[in-house]
Amino acid sequence: MWRRASHLLLRTAAAAPTRSLPPARPPLPLAPRVASASSSYATAAVSAPTARAPRTVGTLLRLNDLRDNPGARKQKTRKGRGIGSGKGKTAGRGHKGQKARGTARFGFEGGQTPLRRRLPRRGFKNPFSLTFQPCGLGKIAKLINAGKIDSSELITMKTLKETGAIGKQIKDGIRLMGRGAEEIKWPIHLEVSRATARAKAAVEAAGGTVRLVYYNKLGFRALLKPEWFEKKGRLLPKAARPPPKQRDKVDSIGRLPAPTKPLRFTPEELEFAAKRDAARVSVTA
Repeated sequence: MWRRASHLLLRTAAAAPTRSLPPARPPLPLAPRVASASSSYATAAVSAPTARAPRTVGTLLRLNDLRDNPGARKQKTRKGRGIGSGKGKTAGRGHKGQKARGTARFGFEGGQTPLRRRLPRRGFKNPFSLTFQPCGLGKIAKLINAGKIDSSELITMKTLKETGAIGKQIKDGIRLMGRGAEEIKWPIHLEVSRATARAKAAVEAAGGTVRLVYYNKLGFRALLKPEWFEKKGRLLPKAARPPPKQRDKVDSIGRLPAPTKPLRFTPEELEFAAKRDAARVSVTA
Protein backbone atom coordinates (compact mmCIF):
# COMPACT_ATOMS: atom_id res chain seq x y z
CA MET A 1 0.00 0.00 0.00
CA TRP A 2 2.72 2.41 0.94
CA ARG A 3 4.68 1.36 -2.15
CA ARG A 4 1.76 2.24 -4.46
CA ALA A 5 1.39 5.67 -2.78
CA SER A 6 5.05 6.49 -3.26
CA HIS A 7 4.85 5.51 -6.97
CA LEU A 8 1.83 7.77 -7.47
CA LEU A 9 3.65 10.70 -5.86
CA LEU A 10 6.62 10.21 -8.13
CA ARG A 11 4.42 10.15 -11.24
CA THR A 12 2.55 13.33 -10.31
CA ALA A 13 5.78 15.14 -9.52
CA ALA A 14 7.26 14.18 -12.89
CA ALA A 15 4.11 15.28 -14.76
CA ALA A 16 3.89 18.71 -12.99
CA PRO A 17 5.48 21.67 -14.93
CA THR A 18 8.71 23.13 -13.39
CA ARG A 19 8.74 26.81 -12.38
CA SER A 20 11.90 28.86 -12.95
CA LEU A 21 13.37 30.71 -9.90
CA PRO A 22 13.95 34.48 -10.11
CA PRO A 23 17.55 35.59 -10.71
CA ALA A 24 19.60 36.20 -7.57
CA ARG A 25 20.13 39.79 -6.59
CA PRO A 26 23.72 41.11 -6.26
CA PRO A 27 24.89 41.59 -2.63
CA LEU A 28 24.57 45.05 -1.19
CA PRO A 29 27.84 46.92 -0.41
CA LEU A 30 28.70 46.97 3.29
CA ALA A 31 28.67 50.34 5.03
CA PRO A 32 31.99 51.45 6.57
CA ARG A 33 32.23 50.58 10.22
CA VAL A 34 32.15 53.64 12.55
CA ALA A 35 33.64 53.40 16.02
CA SER A 36 31.03 53.97 18.67
CA ALA A 37 31.56 56.08 21.77
CA SER A 38 31.72 52.93 23.93
CA SER A 39 34.47 51.23 21.90
CA SER A 40 38.09 51.73 22.93
CA TYR A 41 40.34 54.15 21.09
CA ALA A 42 42.82 51.43 20.25
CA THR A 43 40.35 49.01 18.52
CA ALA A 44 38.45 51.72 16.66
CA ALA A 45 39.90 52.55 13.26
CA VAL A 46 40.41 56.32 13.28
CA SER A 47 40.93 57.74 9.85
CA ALA A 48 43.24 60.70 9.33
CA PRO A 49 41.31 63.98 9.39
CA THR A 50 41.01 65.70 6.10
CA ALA A 51 40.99 69.43 5.70
CA ARG A 52 37.74 70.87 4.40
CA ALA A 53 37.68 74.20 2.72
CA PRO A 54 35.34 76.57 4.55
CA ARG A 55 32.23 77.61 2.67
CA THR A 56 31.88 81.26 1.88
CA VAL A 57 28.99 83.50 0.96
CA GLY A 58 30.38 85.65 -1.79
CA THR A 59 33.57 87.05 -0.29
CA LEU A 60 32.52 86.59 3.36
CA LEU A 61 33.61 83.65 5.51
CA ARG A 62 31.03 81.80 7.58
CA LEU A 63 31.77 81.79 11.27
CA ASN A 64 30.07 78.42 11.75
CA ASP A 65 32.56 76.82 9.33
CA LEU A 66 35.72 77.91 11.15
CA ARG A 67 37.66 74.87 12.35
CA ASP A 68 41.14 74.04 13.57
CA ASN A 69 43.70 72.60 11.22
CA PRO A 70 43.82 68.79 11.05
CA GLY A 71 45.83 67.48 13.98
CA ALA A 72 45.84 70.78 15.88
CA ARG A 73 43.78 69.39 18.76
CA LYS A 74 45.13 66.18 20.23
CA GLN A 75 42.84 63.95 22.25
CA LYS A 76 43.71 63.28 25.87
CA THR A 77 45.22 59.89 26.71
CA ARG A 78 42.66 57.78 28.54
CA LYS A 79 44.34 55.49 31.03
CA GLY A 80 42.95 52.26 32.36
CA ARG A 81 40.65 51.58 29.38
CA GLY A 82 41.84 48.18 28.21
CA ILE A 83 45.09 46.50 27.20
CA GLY A 84 44.72 47.47 23.56
CA SER A 85 45.32 51.14 24.30
CA GLY A 86 48.75 50.52 25.82
CA LYS A 87 47.72 52.38 28.97
CA GLY A 88 45.40 49.82 30.52
CA LYS A 89 45.64 47.78 33.69
CA THR A 90 48.54 49.52 35.50
CA ALA A 91 48.05 52.68 33.36
CA GLY A 92 51.77 53.16 32.77
CA ARG A 93 52.72 52.98 36.47
CA GLY A 94 54.25 49.51 36.43
CA HIS A 95 53.94 46.88 39.14
CA LYS A 96 53.95 47.77 42.82
CA GLY A 97 56.23 50.22 44.52
CA GLN A 98 55.79 53.73 45.90
CA LYS A 99 55.45 55.30 42.46
CA ALA A 100 52.66 52.90 41.55
CA ARG A 101 50.64 53.44 44.71
CA GLY A 102 50.85 57.20 45.30
CA THR A 103 53.01 60.30 45.25
CA ALA A 104 55.67 61.36 47.75
CA ARG A 105 55.91 64.84 49.20
CA PHE A 106 57.82 67.48 47.28
CA GLY A 107 61.58 67.11 47.77
CA PHE A 108 61.42 63.59 49.26
CA GLU A 109 64.21 61.37 47.92
CA GLY A 110 63.40 58.04 49.50
CA GLY A 111 64.98 58.72 52.88
CA GLN A 112 68.38 59.98 51.80
CA THR A 113 69.47 63.52 52.56
CA PRO A 114 67.54 65.72 50.12
CA LEU A 115 69.20 68.24 47.88
CA ARG A 116 67.97 71.23 49.85
CA ARG A 117 69.89 69.94 52.88
CA ARG A 118 72.98 68.77 51.00
CA LEU A 119 73.73 72.24 49.60
CA PRO A 120 75.39 74.74 51.98
CA ARG A 121 73.76 78.00 53.00
CA ARG A 122 75.12 81.23 51.60
CA GLY A 123 74.57 84.61 53.24
CA PHE A 124 71.52 85.70 55.21
CA LYS A 125 68.62 88.13 55.07
CA ASN A 126 68.82 91.04 57.46
CA PRO A 127 65.38 91.56 59.03
CA PHE A 128 66.36 95.09 60.11
CA SER A 129 67.43 96.33 56.66
CA LEU A 130 65.75 99.47 55.35
CA THR A 131 65.17 100.54 51.74
CA PHE A 132 64.93 104.26 50.98
CA GLN A 133 63.92 105.90 47.72
CA PRO A 134 66.65 108.31 46.51
CA CYS A 135 65.72 111.85 45.56
CA GLY A 136 68.29 114.36 44.32
CA LEU A 137 68.29 118.10 44.97
CA GLY A 138 68.50 118.73 41.23
CA LYS A 139 65.13 117.07 40.65
CA ILE A 140 63.56 119.10 43.45
CA ALA A 141 64.98 122.31 41.93
CA LYS A 142 63.46 121.41 38.53
CA LEU A 143 60.04 120.82 40.10
CA ILE A 144 60.27 124.15 41.92
CA ASN A 145 61.16 125.96 38.68
CA ALA A 146 58.25 124.20 36.92
CA GLY A 147 55.83 125.47 39.57
CA LYS A 148 54.88 122.02 40.88
CA ILE A 149 56.44 122.60 44.31
CA ASP A 150 56.04 125.76 46.39
CA SER A 151 59.43 126.53 47.94
CA SER A 152 57.86 128.85 50.54
CA GLU A 153 56.07 125.91 52.21
CA LEU A 154 57.41 122.81 53.88
CA ILE A 155 58.41 120.07 51.43
CA THR A 156 57.37 116.72 52.92
CA MET A 157 57.64 113.20 51.57
CA LYS A 158 53.99 113.44 50.56
CA THR A 159 54.81 116.48 48.42
CA LEU A 160 57.67 114.65 46.73
CA LYS A 161 55.52 111.63 45.96
CA GLU A 162 52.55 113.61 44.63
CA THR A 163 54.77 115.70 42.32
CA GLY A 164 56.54 112.65 40.88
CA ALA A 165 59.96 113.24 42.43
CA ILE A 166 60.10 109.55 43.42
CA GLY A 167 58.53 106.32 42.24
CA LYS A 168 55.21 104.81 43.26
CA GLN A 169 56.58 102.82 46.19
CA ILE A 170 58.01 104.88 49.01
CA LYS A 171 59.00 101.74 51.00
CA ASP A 172 60.84 102.82 54.20
CA GLY A 173 61.17 106.50 53.34
CA ILE A 174 63.13 108.93 51.16
CA ARG A 175 66.87 109.59 51.20
CA LEU A 176 67.86 113.11 50.11
CA MET A 177 70.83 112.96 47.75
CA GLY A 178 73.31 115.68 46.81
CA ARG A 179 72.97 115.33 43.04
CA GLY A 180 72.33 118.78 41.56
CA ALA A 181 73.16 120.61 44.81
CA GLU A 182 74.51 123.58 42.86
CA GLU A 183 70.99 124.29 41.55
CA ILE A 184 69.65 125.08 45.05
CA LYS A 185 70.03 128.85 45.35
CA TRP A 186 67.09 129.73 47.60
CA PRO A 187 66.10 128.51 51.08
CA ILE A 188 63.90 125.40 51.20
CA HIS A 189 62.69 123.36 54.16
CA LEU A 190 62.43 119.58 53.87
CA GLU A 191 61.31 116.67 56.02
CA VAL A 192 62.75 113.33 54.86
CA SER A 193 63.83 110.04 56.38
CA ARG A 194 67.55 110.26 55.58
CA ALA A 195 69.89 112.81 53.99
CA THR A 196 73.49 112.69 52.85
CA ALA A 197 76.06 115.08 54.30
CA ARG A 198 76.48 116.85 50.95
CA ALA A 199 72.73 117.38 50.49
CA LYS A 200 72.25 118.68 54.03
CA ALA A 201 75.22 121.06 53.73
CA ALA A 202 73.93 122.43 50.40
CA VAL A 203 70.43 123.12 51.77
CA GLU A 204 71.74 124.75 54.95
CA ALA A 205 74.20 126.86 52.93
CA ALA A 206 71.24 128.27 50.99
CA GLY A 207 69.42 129.17 54.23
CA GLY A 208 67.11 126.15 54.43
CA THR A 209 66.71 123.26 56.85
CA VAL A 210 66.55 119.47 56.61
CA ARG A 211 64.73 117.58 59.35
CA LEU A 212 65.00 113.78 59.57
CA VAL A 213 61.69 112.32 60.70
CA TYR A 214 60.52 108.78 61.43
CA TYR A 215 57.33 107.11 60.15
CA ASN A 216 56.40 103.45 60.43
CA LYS A 217 54.30 101.59 57.84
CA LEU A 218 51.00 102.79 59.28
CA GLY A 219 52.37 106.30 59.67
CA PHE A 220 53.33 106.42 55.99
CA ARG A 221 49.80 105.36 55.03
CA ALA A 222 48.34 108.11 57.21
CA LEU A 223 50.80 110.62 55.72
CA LEU A 224 50.27 109.72 52.07
CA LYS A 225 46.62 108.61 52.03
CA PRO A 226 44.68 110.13 54.93
CA GLU A 227 41.44 109.73 52.96
CA TRP A 228 41.76 105.94 53.37
CA PHE A 229 41.09 106.23 57.13
CA GLU A 230 38.14 108.55 56.53
CA LYS A 231 36.68 106.08 54.03
CA LYS A 232 36.99 103.26 56.56
CA GLY A 233 35.52 105.39 59.32
CA ARG A 234 38.71 105.38 61.38
CA LEU A 235 40.72 108.06 63.12
CA LEU A 236 44.23 108.96 62.05
CA PRO A 237 46.76 107.01 64.13
CA LYS A 238 49.26 108.71 66.36
CA ALA A 239 52.82 108.97 65.12
CA ALA A 240 54.94 106.09 66.33
CA ARG A 241 58.24 106.51 68.12
CA PRO A 242 61.34 105.18 66.36
CA PRO A 243 62.81 101.86 67.50
CA PRO A 244 66.03 101.92 69.56
CA LYS A 245 68.25 101.25 66.53
CA GLN A 246 66.90 104.31 64.71
CA ARG A 247 66.67 106.87 67.51
CA ASP A 248 70.13 108.25 66.83
CA LYS A 249 69.45 108.56 63.09
CA VAL A 250 66.40 110.86 63.16
CA ASP A 251 65.72 114.28 64.59
CA SER A 252 62.09 113.84 65.64
CA ILE A 253 58.91 111.85 65.19
CA GLY A 254 56.89 112.49 62.03
CA ARG A 255 53.79 114.65 62.35
CA LEU A 256 50.29 113.60 61.30
CA PRO A 257 48.47 114.77 59.27
CA ALA A 258 51.00 116.08 56.76
CA PRO A 259 52.45 119.36 58.09
CA THR A 260 52.68 122.52 56.01
CA LYS A 261 54.95 124.68 58.18
CA PRO A 262 58.48 123.76 59.26
CA LEU A 263 59.44 123.31 62.89
CA ARG A 264 62.32 125.20 64.42
CA PHE A 265 65.14 123.11 65.81
CA THR A 266 65.48 123.26 69.58
CA PRO A 267 68.96 123.65 71.13
CA GLU A 268 68.86 120.01 72.22
CA GLU A 269 68.07 118.88 68.70
CA LEU A 270 70.85 121.03 67.24
CA GLU A 271 73.35 119.63 69.74
CA PHE A 272 72.26 116.08 69.04
CA ALA A 273 72.49 116.63 65.25
CA ALA A 274 76.00 118.06 65.62
CA LYS A 275 77.13 115.02 67.59
CA ARG A 276 75.60 112.68 65.01
CA ASP A 277 77.30 114.46 62.11
CA ALA A 278 80.63 114.42 63.94
CA ALA A 279 80.31 110.68 64.59
CA ARG A 280 79.46 110.10 60.92
CA VAL A 281 82.53 112.03 59.79
CA SER A 282 84.78 110.10 62.16
CA VAL A 283 83.43 106.78 60.89
CA THR A 284 83.92 107.69 57.24
CA ALA A 285 87.45 109.01 57.94
